Amino acid sequence: MTLSALQFIRRGQTVTLHDVPPERTLLEVLREDLGCSGTKEGCAEGDCGACTVVIGEAVATPAGGQLRYSAINSCIRLAHSVQGLALWTVEDLVRDPLIERADPARIHPAQEAMVSCHASQCGFCTPGFVMSLFGMYQNRVCQGQTITRELAQHDLSGNLCRCTGYRPILDAAQQMADLPRAQVDEPALLAQLQQLQAPTLEGAHYLAPRSLAELLQARAAHPQAQIVAGGTDVGLWVTKQLREFGQVLDVTRVAELREIDASGEHLGIGAAATLTQAFAALQALWPQLDEFAARFAGLPVRNAGTLGGNVANGSPIGDSMPLLIALRAQVVLASLQGERRLPLEDFYTGYRSNQLAADEVLVRIEVPKPRAGEMLRAYKVSKRTDDDISAVCLAIQLTLQGGQVQAAAIGVGGVAATPVRARATEAVLTGAPWNEATLARAADTLRHEFQPLSDMRASGAYRRALLASLLERYWLESTGSDTVLATLIPLAQAAAVQKAKA
Repeated sequence: MTLSALQFIRRGQTVTLHDVPPERTLLEVLREDLGCSGTKEGCAEGDCGACTVVIGEAVATPAGGQLRYSAINSCIRLAHSVQGLALWTVEDLVRDPLIERADPARIHPAQEAMVSCHASQCGFCTPGFVMSLFGMYQNRVCQGQTITRELAQHDLSGNLCRCTGYRPILDAAQQMADLPRAQVDEPALLAQLQQLQAPTLEGAHYLAPRSLAELLQARAAHPQAQIVAGGTDVGLWVTKQLREFGQVLDVTRVAELREIDASGEHLGIGAAATLTQAFAALQALWPQLDEFAARFAGLPVRNAGTLGGNVANGSPIGDSMPLLIALRAQVVLASLQGERRLPLEDFYTGYRSNQLAADEVLVRIEVPKPRAGEMLRAYKVSKRTDDDISAVCLAIQLTLQGGQVQAAAIGVGGVAATPVRARATEAVLTGAPWNEATLARAADTLRHEFQPLSDMRASGAYRRALLASLLERYWLESTGSDTVLATLIPLAQAAAVQKAKA
């Protein structure tokens, strides 16, 4: 249940590291212990993507085992979290013997496309872009998918470039498929991963239980241990606040917490399911969430972060909570004494504080499936479209029947010390005709229901005005308005218009 040594596969070999402190980041291990200076430290907070690496994890499928590739930020990823995984840095794309090449004399298509498209200038961000392209190549190109402009932008959303500009980088993403193939030998790598030594039970610094029973026992025995899931917040405590942890309890290996169950009346999302996996399950039921999901941080953060971690962290500007509140989600908390359920909005007791007891863990989020008459929308407003934190997040779900609001659920972020439910506004809407008069009353109520602070992202007055404006946008969309929103214009169409003007 604990890790005495850190082991992972790199370049077809087992890397074994001893005495790695529980709070040591993967980037520190790569640069300082393994000499992988190609992986850069830019922001040290998971925003810029210069530190991007790719991990490969064996997953079971009906057809047998296969690898799942994920681009992640190594700067905020705890090193021990890659135990038992495969890892690639930018140096490995030309040195990994398990990458089979159609032309051994050529560099990897992700690198060659960047060179041929002149997609690098100062070069500091380039290793991160190359690794995101490598992840895209394995997940998309090797699976026969065509890389569109929109798909390239989606998969590169966690990488920032300050001098080259994104056009040639997006060109490179689309050109990779035209170059001689270079593909990971997955059967060989899966065999190596199976041979890795299982974590031992000695030691007490990094607890990594594999089952829910083990997790609950560990939590009861070590209530002071820092719980870690994807590390996208805890990693910031390490890099920005220089915190040290005597003991870490990693929940991401617990099989039950990684499950997503859509078979019943509720969608059950395990607390350790990644944001990528969780949003995919939500989008399958609510396709209108596609844009909202794509704007939740960048892809490397979504690949590492978990829905349970985002919920338990309870940031007032976290984007998943307003959505889940509007969906009337419940959280399931567990200890050795059993389980209990709470509506998500009742889970929080104050700024970044919640109702978890010392011996409890969040194990699952349960979301009622959509019903007839319900209309859901989620809006995020931030200074930057990609990879940015919300100034305001508003999610609205109304049940409309016969021109009347039968039920309302509204979740809001960025306006209080916790994610909140707009109960006063819901009361104005519930039972009222869905018309402009009702809209006006509800918008005025929503504008005054909260007293948000002014900070670097927005003033309190702007946030209040924005809430009313977003409710009006919901009204326009619900009534079939043909108003054109810039965010709905396809990237290819926008690029064509820009080119025509040039």
